[in-house]
Amino acid sequence: MNRLLIFSLLFTISLALPAQELFFPSKEGIRLTYQNFDKKGKPTGKVKYTIKKVKRNGDDMDITYHLEVLDDKEAQQYVDDEVTVQKRGDKMFLDMSKFLNKSAFPQKEGTSTALEVTGNHMELPLVPLPGTSLPDAYVTISMKTGLLNMKMTANVFNRKVEAAEKITVKGRTFNAFKITSEVNSTVLGVKVNTRSAEWYAYGLGVVKSESYNKKGEIESSMELIEILE
Repeated sequence: MNRLLIFSLLFTISLALPAQELFFPSKEGIRLTYQNFDKKGKPTGKVKYTIKKVKRNGDDMDITYHLEVLDDKEAQQYVDDEVTVQKRGDKMFLDMSKFLNKSAFPQKEGTSTALEVTGNHMELPLVPLPGTSLPDAYVTISMKTGLLNMKMTANVFNRKVEAAEKITVKGRTFNAFKITSEVNSTVLGVKVNTRSAEWYAYGLGVVKSESYNKKGEIESSMELIEILE
């Protein structure tokens, strides 16, 4: 299928979409649960996103999620945070802080700490065109406590819309856009370089993601396993 035909098909899809058709749910109370897997396919934990608040301004909106990262049995909570997704015009912008765990910074009672988050938002067009590149994104989280300075960074680059394809997750098949990228992160002095692929479906966001090492082998993955409204 040539590029012109793909563009024509996607343009037709975009005209048929309802005004509020997004890559993410936009109703307060909806909860998405994901299962994390290691490179052997063994479950390692769960991630839950619950819509806490939706702020609308005309066709634009801010969607605030309550983010929880749990062990596989949901007995221990590792992350309890908030992330925001924004819709501005024909694009969506994702909170880059989701790439870093702010709870990794030690917080001690009786000490004065200043946590600073800088960077930009990850951009996602409402109608991605396979073969096109997307803007880079980055985030830095710094903390100063007394004489101690700590920093975490994440840079996402070489982002590309690879394909519009069907993907089956947990027995359900979705029409999705596959987006690939490279991620360089530094967490408390430790550098990690990975490649990733994410599949975005309308009304849900990411339904599956995979992380690869330099050899192209899967290091970890994540799949949508439950939708509660």
